Amino acid sequence: MENSLKNIIRNYQNSFKRKVYTNENNDVDLLMNVFGITPDLKRENRQYWGRELGMCWQLLVIELFRNTRDDFGAAIKIGSDEPCDLTAGTYAIDTKYRIGSGDSGTLKKFKSYGPKLKEMGYSPIFLIVREDNLPAAITACRVGGWRVLTGKDTFKFIREFTNFDLEQFLLDNRENFNVER
Repeated sequence: MENSLKNIIRNYQNSFKRKVYTNENNDVDLLMNVFGITPDLKRENRQYWGRELGMCWQLLVIELFRNTRDDFGAAIKIGSDEPCDLTAGTYAIDTKYRIGSGDSGTLKKFKSYGPKLKEMGYSPIFLIVREDNLPAAITACRVGGWRVLTGKDTFKFIREFTNFDLEQFLLDNRENFNVER
């Protein structure tokens, strides 16, 4: 399983190395550390890094749950939308690197997905890497019935639910997939 997780990270490392880059937040997180991404580098193209690190996070969590949970299930579709990335047991899990969008469409979706997932018998939960999320978006998620975990709480949930310490795994691989080498 660890090789499978490392393959996901390696694919992103290669993608990041090929990227041509066309101010404020100096916070770093475990995924940034794995790739050796500095706040300055990230600021060069925030949208790119946020999107790519978010997809990497999603794939890592899905792969981890797929390999450790007998009750793993794929994303749920409601129409053309996917309100969660995976299911495990009674949880409908959506992964986010960071929630930074406060646009009304996004907030409406967060608010509407929670009750729909609950009607289907799931407990909706967000597993978010970063802790510097937009407060209005977090509030919208909670109002919509989502349990929202960020940072250390996210990694604690993952460790307890999968019996795999993803936080330690990422710490152990700090800069092993550096994009500026």
